[in-house]
Amino acid sequence: MPGTPDPSRPHDPFDLPGGLVPAADDRLLAFLTRPATEVAPGLIGAIVVVGQGEDAVGVRLTEVEAYLGPDDPGSHAYSGVPTARTWPMFGPAGHVYVYRSYGIHSCVNVVCGRDGYATGVLLRGGEVVVGIETARARRAGIDDRRLARGPGNVGQSLGLTTADSGRPIASGRGIAIALPERPRAVVAGGRVGVSGAGGDPVAYPWRFVEPGAVGVSSYRGGLRDGRSGQPGAQRWHDGARPYAAEPTR
Repeated sequence: MPGTPDPSRPHDPFDLPGGLVPAADDRLLAFLTRPATEVAPGLIGAIVVVGQGEDAVGVRLTEVEAYLGPDDPGSHAYSGVPTARTWPMFGPAGHVYVYRSYGIHSCVNVVCGRDGYATGVLLRGGEVVVGIETARARRAGIDDRRLARGPGNVGQSLGLTTADSGRPIASGRGIAIALPERPRAVVAGGRVGVSGAGGDPVAYPWRFVEPGAVGVSSYRGGLRDGRSGQPGAQRWHDGARPYAAEPTR
């Protein structure tokens, strides 16, 4: 039965709430081998776990953003050409793409879609539900509700860096995802801080959040013209609305 621990397994390295277990690799791959705009809302409520045993940290996702490669001016892969940084996005689904933001924050994406298309889901926020002591040590002095609020903080809580970019999400490989048993209430709107055309919340309403949940950050629109420091520069304004997520099981 989905979500029920397998008694034949002598040891499950992940102690997840509600008896959930990480999705089997083939089932997870089937879920991820779809466009990011379909995968992203289904990841709300999923638990991403990095590490094993006492070193494991798990974050229940409450905020994500979808990026669609060459069809998305907000994507790192908009050019359609792999670079030394973005090459994991062009690989098959089921890997992580980690990039450095502002030279400080490690931001984690789940690669999905068809091979070579470069589509992914940015993990923007969530609640630490496994290994909270480890997460506290990594984010010293931060309130528990803010440990994984914002994409850089998700990466720091999970202990992932750019050195992990390209790692597979698979059982026994130290990164796993437990999918939610049922769809969550999800609201869709504009992506945070994306400037230029890709920040348009009407054309690209690809930020998905669980309203009122721990780890959800405030919306701040990017600049409409994509440039900062210009007199009279205007930002995008959000148009968040409910989204009917499809079941993940």
